[in-house]
Amino acid sequence: MPHHPYKGIFPILYTFFNKDGSIDRDAMKRQVDVCINAGAHGIAILGIVGEFDKLDVNEKCRITEIVAEAVAGRVPLAVTVSEPSVPGQIEFMKAAEGMGADWTILQPPQLKGIPEIEIIRFFGAVAEQAGKPVALQNNPVNLNVWLSNDGLKTVNRNHPNVNLLKGEGPIPVVQKLMEETDGVFDVFTGLGGRELTLTHALGCVGCIPAPDCIDIQCRMFELLDAGDAASLEAAENLHRSILPMIQFALHSPAHMLAYGKQMFAWRAGIGQVHPRAPALTADAYNLGVAKAFIDPLAPLA
Repeated sequence: MPHHPYKGIFPILYTFFNKDGSIDRDAMKRQVDVCINAGAHGIAILGIVGEFDKLDVNEKCRITEIVAEAVAGRVPLAVTVSEPSVPGQIEFMKAAEGMGADWTILQPPQLKGIPEIEIIRFFGAVAEQAGKPVALQNNPVNLNVWLSNDGLKTVNRNHPNVNLLKGEGPIPVVQKLMEETDGVFDVFTGLGGRELTLTHALGCVGCIPAPDCIDIQCRMFELLDAGDAASLEAAENLHRSILPMIQFALHSPAHMLAYGKQMFAWRAGIGQVHPRAPALTADAYNLGVAKAFIDPLAPLA
């Protein structure tokens, strides 16, 4: 049985900037609205596509404030906590909870070579101070530091309030994760929803993808949840229709920010995308590929 009511598609929002480098409030609010209108079951912020590693803590607080205000309780809000120290994570976690986060996602400090026990203690020290449910982000694909499945279970055993997980990886990794953690976590996957049909069948409660295909993936999740043969076939057909687009965006985090972010902006009617340095410069060829992917799709209202 799930530990929480949280399930479904929680798009991890892009961070949009104005030309002067400030946070684009209007674009962020527009992003929230189109995602909720498209059927998002929740909203998540400050992940890899949110460029957490290019934001200072004041900007993270500003984004949390803007998004929480725009969400206005319509769906649950999950906020990623990525400060590199225990005091920093506690302070930002409490700030996020105070601004309206329904749950937080703790990211490990990105320092290679630290013994796993130290990461377990790090997460535990933060989780002890949480006032709301806590998830861990475990991403061997895009992050430098992650926990073994035994390490994840140890965190939960020591701190039972840590019973949500953003568990990312290819399907063999997710399958082993689900087997070896004995159901102690409600697992959301990532990687753009590339294997959403398979992870749903494994028992994952949802997915935290970028919002490029938010309308289609929300429809897919509802069909997968329905579970009858016709619905499952329809979900597979939808998945096949967007898989090349997802794969194109997922070449690397930098590629996703150069092209996935632009694909979403085109669909959502958001104006020019202003990248924050350092960033991959979008080129004409790949922008053309991106445009060809979204041209057949309906605009996001």
